[in-house]
Formats: sequence, C-alpha cells, structure tokens
Amino acid sequence: MTLAQGLDRTDPRHTARLTIACADRKGIVAAVSQFLHHHGANIIHSDQHSTDPQGGQFFMRMEFHLDGLDLAKEQFERAFAQQVAEPFEMNWRVWYTAQPKRMGIMVSKYDHCFLDLLVRKRRGELDVEIPLVVSNHDTLRGDAEMFGVPFAQVSVTKDNKAEAEQEQARLFREAGVDFVVLARYMQILSGEMLHGLGVPVINIHHSFLPAFIGANPYRAAFQRGVKLVGATAHYVTEELDAGPIIEQDVARVNHRETPETLMRLGRDVERQVLARAVKAHVEDRVLVSGNKTVVF
Repeated sequence: MTLAQGLDRTDPRHTARLTIACADRKGIVAAVSQFLHHHGANIIHSDQHSTDPQGGQFFMRMEFHLDGLDLAKEQFERAFAQQVAEPFEMNWRVWYTAQPKRMGIMVSKYDHCFLDLLVRKRRGELDVEIPLVVSNHDTLRGDAEMFGVPFAQVSVTKDNKAEAEQEQARLFREAGVDFVVLARYMQILSGEMLHGLGVPVINIHHSFLPAFIGANPYRAAFQRGVKLVGATAHYVTEELDAGPIIEQDVARVNHRETPETLMRLGRDVERQVLARAVKAHVEDRVLVSGNKTVVF
C-alpha cells in the first residue's frame, strides 16, 4: 500500500515534512525536488538557509502533499536515503503530519505556562497529544484532570533526586513521548535524566539570567529599575540554561511598575514565548546547529 492509498485524502494533515542539514554544495535543492517530483509528491512549502555558500552548512525544511505519492513509507524513506541523503551526507528526518507529536509536560506549582499549553492544545492551536504530565507537587493535578490529561506526581528531594529522575524518565518512556516541555518545572534536570528521556526537552525562563538569580528575580529587577522584561525558550542541555535558543521576546516597562506587575507582565511573555517555541518544534521548523538554531 502506498502512502497516498493509506491516508484519507480529505484530511488537511495529508502531508509530510522533510528537514535536512548538511554541508552546503551545489545540487541539493534540485536533488530533493526531483526525487519528490519523480515519486508523485507535490511540494507545498519550502524554506532553506545557508550559513555560507562556500564551505557553509545548508538547512532545509520542505513540506509536501502525499496525494499521488507512489511509495509506501518504508520504501520512500529507504529510497530517499540511498538516492539523496547518502550522496550528500545529510542529517535528515521526515515526519508525517497525520501523526501528532506526543508532548510530555513537567511542571511544579506555577500554572501560567502549563494552563496555556493545555488551552492551546484544546483549541487546536497545537497539533499534539499530551499523554502525561509529571510534577514534583500535587498542586496542579486538578487542572490536568479538568483537561483529561494523565497526571503523575513524583516527589523530588535532595536525598532522592537520582531515584526520582529515574522514575520520571521511566514514566515518560512508557507514555511514548516525542519531546518534553518544562512548563516552569522548578528543578534542574541532570545529565542522567536527559539521557534517560532520550528526547528533546524545551525549557522556558525569564530573561533576567544571569543578572538576577534566586527565588525572587522580579523584585531584584524592580530594585534595579529595569526597563525590559522578557523570556527565553531553549532546548535543555547538561549546561544550565545554555542550550540552543528557540524563541525570545521582551516587553517594555517603566518606573510605574511594581514587583507584582513586573511578574505579571513577565509571565505573559513567558506564555507567548513558550507557545511559539513549542509550535515551531511541533511543526519541525527548528533545526539545531551546534549551540544555535535555524528556525524557519
């Protein structure tokens, strides 16, 4: 059975997304386009970027309609690997949009980013499934249950952190998540935890780092008279808050703000930045290059 025969042609998600990263050289776009054309695919979106045409890195995101494709999934991927990816030494991936990504969430007590993700998912703004929420507190269980999302509490202390992380990673693996979002999860993930998860992890934090650290950065920022509040969403690496940045934004503030209004404005920015970062990841618009990202 071909991909076109195996999917409902009336489904607006009857598409696939191909992402590519490789050394730049002539003929890449032609080779990809000709392969898809030869096998009956119709290209509907294409983005590309080169860091330098001479010796740089090349990045591409191509979305194509599956109607008319003459190969089954395994045949398509095997043929693309042999005929296009291997000759150009590509790092590549294809995702079929009829299969929503499975997003795990980690959260502590702050609810603003967590609830925003749940609402966007329910409204159809995020094309994901949420098979599991894991928290180190029981505070937000009721909110998860209200949205019909499975919730698991795993308490984390200084003495049991390693065992707790092993359990958290096991739960996510059993849930079959494709990536995890830290929706203001107030614990630092160890390298062992990241390895145990084995999937991308996205974090959100305020933009005051490293200037204002600690439990109350907004009060410290208020005392310094800051004129901007903002947020950064990035992939998590073993180096704290130093992973590749996906999305950032700021809001201007003035002398009339209080620590409370600064926090409220900051949380608004955090919600928006995290939502944009998650949406970009879900739609395969983020390609990692070293400690940077290309976001189409």
